[in-house]
Amino acid sequence: MKTIINREHILTPLQHVIGAVERRQTLPILGNVLLKSISGSLTLTATDLEIEMVSTVESPSAEDFQTTLPARKLLDICKALPDGSEIEFNIEENKVTLISGRSRFSLASLPASDFPGLDEIDAQQSFTLPQKQFKALFDNTGFAMAQQDVRYYLNGILVEISSDKLKLVATDGHRLALSEFKTNIDLNVDKQIIIPRKGVLELSRLLENTDSEAKITLSQNHIRVETDTLTFTSKLIDGKFPDYKRVIPVDGNKVLQVNREALKNSMNRIAILSNEKYRGIRLTLSSGNLSIQANNPDQEEAEEEISVIYDDTEMEIGFNVTYLIDVLNVLDSENVFIKLKDANSSCIMSESEDSLNVYVVMPMRL
Repeated sequence: MKTIINREHILTPLQHVIGAVERRQTLPILGNVLLKSISGSLTLTATDLEIEMVSTVESPSAEDFQTTLPARKLLDICKALPDGSEIEFNIEENKVTLISGRSRFSLASLPASDFPGLDEIDAQQSFTLPQKQFKALFDNTGFAMAQQDVRYYLNGILVEISSDKLKLVATDGHRLALSEFKTNIDLNVDKQIIIPRKGVLELSRLLENTDSEAKITLSQNHIRVETDTLTFTSKLIDGKFPDYKRVIPVDGNKVLQVNREALKNSMNRIAILSNEKYRGIRLTLSSGNLSIQANNPDQEEAEEEISVIYDDTEMEIGFNVTYLIDVLNVLDSENVFIKLKDANSSCIMSESEDSLNVYVVMPMRL
C-alpha cells in the first residue's frame, strides 16, 4: 500500500522517541520504531523493554497502516530531506520504500505484530504537575546519579511523594543532590520509587519548560508520564534507596557566602592544573578570603584568591573540583552558601540558607 506523510509530521515524534532505541540491542526489532497510522493520527513507538516512548501527531494525509522501520536510519533520512517535503511510503511485506522528490530509499522492515510492548500498568496513584517544575527537579539532581554502580539502586533517582510535596534525591556515594517542590498531591500514603538513569535522562530531555501539565501515573513497577503529544513509561528499580537524611550534615557551623559565578570561574581555572585522575583542590578559608589551590604529579601548581563573606576560624579542606563545579552549574542564584564543620566533614551547598535545593559534597584527603 501507499501513503503520503509530511516530513515534519514524522520527524518531530521520531526525535522524541529515538532515545528509547538501544544502539546495541539483543533483539533486532528493538532497533526499529513502530509506525501506526489510524484515522489521520500517526503514532510512533520505541522501546528497549525498560522504557517505552510513544509520540502522536495529527497527519491527515496519511492512510491507515502499521509497520516497523530502522529508527536511526529513518531519522537520518528525515533530517536530510528538505523542510516541508512530503514522503511517499510504499509499504510491502518485508520492506518499505520512501520516495521524496528525486530521492528514493528502500528500508528493510519487520512485522508490526512482532513489536514488543511493556506490560500494561496497574495504576495505583496519579497526579499532575507543570512540566517545567517536573523538569527542573530532574535537572537539579540528575548530575549526581551513579553510573553503572554495583549498588544498582544508586543508578537512578529517588522520587519521594507525599501529600504536600515532591522530592527528588540522587547520590553516587560521594555527593548528594536533593530538590523539593511543594504542591498538593492527593495521596493517602507517602510513596518512594526509584527511576532508572536512562529514564531520568530521557524525561529531562523530553519535558518542556512550559506551564502545560504532565500527568504522572504510578504502579507497583512502573511510572508513566503523559503530555499532550508524548507518553513515556519506565520500569522502576526494585531496591531500597539509602537513608539520605543521615548523609545531610546538620552541625555545619561555619557559613561561607560567595558570588556563584566568581567561584565557578575561579574553580574552572584552577581545575586545569589539578590531578587528572583525582581532581583534588585545596580550599583555605580565612576572614573575608578564600584561597583555592591545585597541583599535579608534574609539579605544576595553580592558586587563586577570591573575596568571600566569612568570619570564623581559619580552616583547610580538600574537594573533588568536578563535584563542586557540577553543583555551581545547576544553582541559579547570584550567591552560593556553603556550610562547613571541619576538614573531615561533608559540606552543604545551597542557594540560600533555607533553599529547597540542597547539595552535599564529601571532602577529599589531599
